[in-house]
Amino acid sequence: MLPVMEPPTFDDVLAARETIAPHVHRTPLLLHPLLAARLGAEAWVKHENHQVTGAFKVRGGVNLVATLSDDERRRGLICVTRGNHGQSLAYAGRRFGVRVVIVVPEGNNPEKNAAMEAYGGELIVRGRDFNDAMAAAEDTAAEHGCRYVHSANEPALIAGVGTYGLEIFDDLPEPDYIFVPVGLGSGICGVCTVAEHYQSRAKIIGVQTERAPAVTETFRQGRPVRTVTADTFADGLATRAPAELTMAIMRRRVDDMVLVSEEDLTAAVRTLWQTTHNLAEGAGAAALAAANQLSAQIAGKKVVLVLSGGNLDTPSAGAILSRSTE
Repeated sequence: MLPVMEPPTFDDVLAARETIAPHVHRTPLLLHPLLAARLGAEAWVKHENHQVTGAFKVRGGVNLVATLSDDERRRGLICVTRGNHGQSLAYAGRRFGVRVVIVVPEGNNPEKNAAMEAYGGELIVRGRDFNDAMAAAEDTAAEHGCRYVHSANEPALIAGVGTYGLEIFDDLPEPDYIFVPVGLGSGICGVCTVAEHYQSRAKIIGVQTERAPAVTETFRQGRPVRTVTADTFADGLATRAPAELTMAIMRRRVDDMVLVSEEDLTAAVRTLWQTTHNLAEGAGAAALAAANQLSAQIAGKKVVLVLSGGNLDTPSAGAILSRSTE
């Protein structure tokens, strides 16, 4: 396990905004009336699915790669991913001329694999799931001298993805609730860093799936919790153990964690398509799934739903959207 590092500051997020601006999009925060009517709240969607790689992670990848030392650039990078973290580093590596090796588990989303290779990433397939692949990536990094990039224990990544938090508060200074999908927590920690600076009263709610609840159970129990499996179609949430740096930030500022079912996620994918005409991957739909679960609590409130990514593979999209509406 990696040692706990110093968390990023608000100034780090501001610096990241300048660093990444030439390379990524400022994504819209949109009020969708049909979705608001369905949810019974003033529902604002932060459309990270409109980002250059189709997900929020690229903000962190660009910030980290842009600030590497000369030695780190020469050594190249290695990471483990189910897709969006790898795409972000591959994209950034291409922009800055840095080699990026990406380890994915067996049976990983083939369309995300293809995207990572299209951005210039070198793919290695190892292990039955994310955590097995992580062990392989750490071993490979040590063997070849690459700079290993953890998907959460990296202050520069958190500062980079925190820039979407800046955009939320720029566009909607006083939200009541912000729902954020959580795999290992870089996104929600970026939002926390910004919310703390503004002394926001917004309740920040993290979302995981019942089939991959390690971070939620760690948050609730106050001790590290690992699970045996993370069997969910929401690959961005499919982790079996927490990360030290992000857990420390989450304990400081996150108000609550919510677990949703696979059925909740697929229903949320359909609702987002029907009411906003945006395709969400499983993790991207998690914020709405949790808001549906807390509908009585958020009724009439200003609610931000982070649609963290739209990289849903074609077979899954077809199967989910073809089902009849509940």
